[in-house]
Amino acid sequence: MEQLKTIGRELAMGSQGGFGQSKEFLDLIKSIGETRSKNEEDRIVLREIETLKTRLANPNTPKFKLKEYLIRLLYVEMLGHDASFGYIYAVKMTHDENLLFKRTGYLAVTLFLNEDHDLIILIVNTIQKDLRSDNYLVVCAALNAVCRLINEETIPAVLPQVVELLGHQKEAVRKKAVMALHRFYQRAPGSVSHLISNFRKRLSDSDPGVMGATLCPLFDLITTDVNAYKDLVISFVNILKQVAERRLPKSFDYRQMPAPFIQIKLLKILGLLGNGDKKASEHMYTIVGDIMKKFDSTSNIGNAVLYECICCISSIHPNPKLLEAAADAISKFLKSDSHNMKYLGIDALGRLTKISPEIAEQHQLAVIDCLEDPDDTLKRKTFELLYKMTKSSNVEVIVNRMIDYMININDNHYKTEIASRCIELAEQFAPSNQWFIQTMNKVFEHAGDLVNAKVAHNLMRLIAEGFGEDDDTADSQLRSSAVESYLHIIGEPKLPSAFLQVICWILGEYGTADGKYSASYISGRLCDVAEAHSTDDIVKAYAVTALGKIYSFEIAAGRKAEVLPECESLIEELLASHSTDLQQRAYEVQAIVGLDAHAVENIMPMDASCEDIEIDKSLSFLDGYIQQAIEKGAQPYVSESERSGMSNISNFKSQEQHESLMHSLRFEAYELPKSSMAPHVPPVLASSTELVPVPNPYNHTEVHYSATPMPSVSNAGSSELKLRLDGVQKKWGRPSYSSPVPSTSNNDAPKIQNGTTQRDSVGSANSKARDVSYDSRKPQVEISPEKQKLAASLFGGPSKSDRRQSSSSQKVPKNNSHSANKSHVEKTATSDTVAVKTSQPPQDLLDLGEPTGTSIPPSLDPFKQLEGLLDLTQDSTTLNTGGGSGTDAPDIMSLYADMSLSGQGNENPLSTGNDSASLLSGFSDAANRNGHGVNTVPQLTQQLSKGQNHKDSLEKDALVRQMGVTPSGQNPNLFKDLLG
Repeated sequence: MEQLKTIGRELAMGSQGGFGQSKEFLDLIKSIGETRSKNEEDRIVLREIETLKTRLANPNTPKFKLKEYLIRLLYVEMLGHDASFGYIYAVKMTHDENLLFKRTGYLAVTLFLNEDHDLIILIVNTIQKDLRSDNYLVVCAALNAVCRLINEETIPAVLPQVVELLGHQKEAVRKKAVMALHRFYQRAPGSVSHLISNFRKRLSDSDPGVMGATLCPLFDLITTDVNAYKDLVISFVNILKQVAERRLPKSFDYRQMPAPFIQIKLLKILGLLGNGDKKASEHMYTIVGDIMKKFDSTSNIGNAVLYECICCISSIHPNPKLLEAAADAISKFLKSDSHNMKYLGIDALGRLTKISPEIAEQHQLAVIDCLEDPDDTLKRKTFELLYKMTKSSNVEVIVNRMIDYMININDNHYKTEIASRCIELAEQFAPSNQWFIQTMNKVFEHAGDLVNAKVAHNLMRLIAEGFGEDDDTADSQLRSSAVESYLHIIGEPKLPSAFLQVICWILGEYGTADGKYSASYISGRLCDVAEAHSTDDIVKAYAVTALGKIYSFEIAAGRKAEVLPECESLIEELLASHSTDLQQRAYEVQAIVGLDAHAVENIMPMDASCEDIEIDKSLSFLDGYIQQAIEKGAQPYVSESERSGMSNISNFKSQEQHESLMHSLRFEAYELPKSSMAPHVPPVLASSTELVPVPNPYNHTEVHYSATPMPSVSNAGSSELKLRLDGVQKKWGRPSYSSPVPSTSNNDAPKIQNGTTQRDSVGSANSKARDVSYDSRKPQVEISPEKQKLAASLFGGPSKSDRRQSSSSQKVPKNNSHSANKSHVEKTATSDTVAVKTSQPPQDLLDLGEPTGTSIPPSLDPFKQLEGLLDLTQDSTTLNTGGGSGTDAPDIMSLYADMSLSGQGNENPLSTGNDSASLLSGFSDAANRNGHGVNTVPQLTQQLSKGQNHKDSLEKDALVRQMGVTPSGQNPNLFKDLLG
C-alpha cells in the first residue's frame, strides 16, 4: 500500500513533465497518495468507480480516452476493489488494429483475467490472428498473453503457431516462444511431450537470451529425469565457461558480473547432473573452481553466485580442493556483519556438513554467535544446522538449548517443530535412561498440547519395552525413575492432557512395581488427578483404569485392596456419568475389587502391556459357523463393492472423470452426419408423445421399452395409459440405473426386455461419448571461557551415527476409459397393422443428441387425445354400454384395432422377430372376433382402471419430462398449460 502511494506521489510530481495521461488521472493518484486512512481512500476509489462506469458505457468515448480508463481500472483493482464491469472493454481493445491500443488491451487482460475466466474464449481467436502477424511487436504481445491466459483446454488452439515461432527471425519472438512452451509444459506436460527436442535445439541458439530462456524448461525436465540429459553435461560446461570468460555481450552484465542469472541457472543444472555421478562431476571441477576465484564479494549478486557454487559443490561428487574453497567462502559469510550473509553461511555450512562434518568444527565459535544472535530467523537457521550436526557426544547440549528456545517462543507452529526434533534426537542419541525421561518430561510439560498423540504412545511403549536389551535391572530402573519423576511433576498446575495421560498410564502399570510406594499413596494421587481435571473425560478414563490396575495387582499379590474414601466417591460418581466409557470403566473397577486372587491374576496379569496380540483380520475362526449357516439356508456374504448401489456409485465416479476429460474445447472439425439406412419404415406411433400402456408402478413387474419398437401389453398385470417417455434424452441430472427386469408370464417378454436393456446401455454409452496439466571482517575480540566450553561441548566429539533418510513415492492415478458398442434393434409391425399418418411434432431445441431412429410422425394430435383421457374414468360407463361410437371420449383401444387392419402387405426388412407382430395381431384378432373392437374396449378399460389414478400418472409424467410446468388442482388439464 505504501508503495502504491509512493508511485502516486511520483506520478503527481511528474505531471508537469507529461506522462501522456490527463490531469484528472494524475489528480486521482495524488489524492490517493495523500489519504490518511483506509476509509478516505475507499471513498475516493468508489467515487472513481462510479465515474468509470458512466464513461465506459458511453459509446462515443474516444479510443485514447478508453485506454486511459483501462489504466485507471488497473489502479482500482490494485487497490483491492472490484473492476469486473470493465473487463469486456479490455477484451475489445485487444481486437484493435492500433499497436498501442492492442498492447494496452493485452496488458489489461493479462492483469484482469485468470486462465479459468469465462472471457478467455473471446480472445483466443484474436491471439491466433496476432501470432501470425507480420509485426513482431504484435506477436510478442500475443505471446505474453499466451503465457498468462492460455489454459490446458485452449493449448491445442495456439500450439502449432507457437512451435512455428521458434524459428522466427527476431530473437525476442523466439525467446517468448520458448517461454510459452515452458508454460505449456507446466500446465499440461503431456501436451508438449513430443516437442521436448525443440528445447535442446534452442540451447544452441545464436542469441544468448534465447539460450538463457531455454535453461528454465531444461531445468524442470532434468529435475524429472536426470539420466535422459546426461549427454548435455559437456554442453552446459562449455556454455558456463563462455559466460564466465565474458564472451557474452555487455548487455547481459549485471553489477559488473557476466550474466549472473544464467550462471546461477547453469550451476543448478550441473548440481543435478553431477549428483552421484563421478564421471560427470569431473567435467565440472575446473569451471566451478574458476568461478569461485573470480567472484566479487562486494555485491549481493556476486555473493549469490558464490553461494550457488557452494550448493553445486555439495551436490556433485566430492572434490577436496573444492571443499576447501567452499569452507573458505563460508568463513567469509559467517564473519560478515550482515545477517543475510550469516544466514547464507549457516545454510551453506549445513549443506557441507553432510559431506565433511569436520568443516563445522572449524566455525564452531561463529555458529555459537549466530545461536545467541537476536535475529530470530538466523537463530532458527542455526538450530537447523545443530540438528544436522547432532551426535551422541553433543546431544545433551543441543537438545537443552532447543528446549530453552522452545519455552521462550510463542509461535505454536515452530514450537511444534522444535518439540518433534527434540523428541527425535532424544530417542536416537539418548546417553542414559534418566536423561531421556527428563527430556521427554520437559517437552510434554511445555509443549504437550502441540505434540503428536503418537509421541505419547511411543513414550509409553519405550518405557514398557525398555531399550531392547535383555537387562531387566536396567529396565526396572528406567521405570522406577519414570514413576518417581512423574509423582514429582503430577502436582504441577496446567499440565497438558497428553502428558497427564502418560503419567496415569505409567503410575497404573509401574507405580507399585518396585515396592517403594504403597498402593494407597498411588491411588490417592490418581484420584487427585481425576478430581483436578473433572472436565477432561480422557484423563479421568486413564485415571480410573490406572486405579483398576493398582487394585488388581494388590489382589493378585495376596493383599487386600484398600479403597480410599475419595476413590470410592470417584467411582460412585462415574457410575452415574453421562459418558458410557467412564461408566464401563467404573463398573469394571468395582467388579475387580470383589474378585479373588486367581481370577484377578488371569484378568489383569502383571506387566502384560508388551505382550503381542495376534489379530486375524480375515476372521477365519468364523468359517465353520458361516458354513453351517449357509447349509441351513442363509444367504452368503456379498462384498461391499458387489452390493446394490455401490457399483452404480463407482460408475457415476468413473463417468464424472470421463466427462471431466471430455468436457473441453475441441478444435477438430465436426464429423459428417451419418446417412439413415431405414427404408420402408412402418408408420407406427414413434413420437415422444405417443400413448403406450405402462405398467402400474406399484406392481412388482417392471417393463422397459426401447426407443423404436411398439411395446406389448401383458395379460398378467394391469397397466395404464401414460406418455411414452422412452427415447427422450434426459437434460438434467445423472443417467439413471436400470435394474434387471424380472421375467413375466409372456413368453416374448424376455426378448423385449433383453432388447431394451441393450438399448438402455447403448444410450448411456452414447451419452458418455457425446459429453466427451557480503564480506567484512570483525575485529579480534577476546573469547569468553563460557563460549569456549560451549563450543567444546557442541563440536568436541566424533560422529558415530548416520542419519536415516526417507524417500517418498508418488502414485500416479490411472484413468479408466469406458466404451460401449452401439447395437441398433428395430421391431416393426407385421402385415396386419394399419399405418396412422400424423404430423411431425416441433423439434426439441434442447436435444443435442443423435437421433435414435427414423419414424413417420403420427397425424393425430396426442395432446388432444390425452385431454380426453383426463376424464376417462367418467366416460368409462359410456364405453361399457356396448356402443362403439357416439361417445365424446376417443376410443383409444380402437387405434390398435385400426392399425391391425391397415398394415397388411407392409414388411420391414429390418424386423428382427415376430414378437411384436404377434402381440399386435392379437389385438386385431380380438377386434375382428368381437365386432371390430366394440366389446374389446370395455374389457381393456376395465383392466386399465385397476391401476392408479390417470390424472396422477399424467402429472408424474409431466414432472419426469421436466417441461417446467407443475399441474395444480385448479387447472388439471396439463397439456393446455403446456400449449398456452
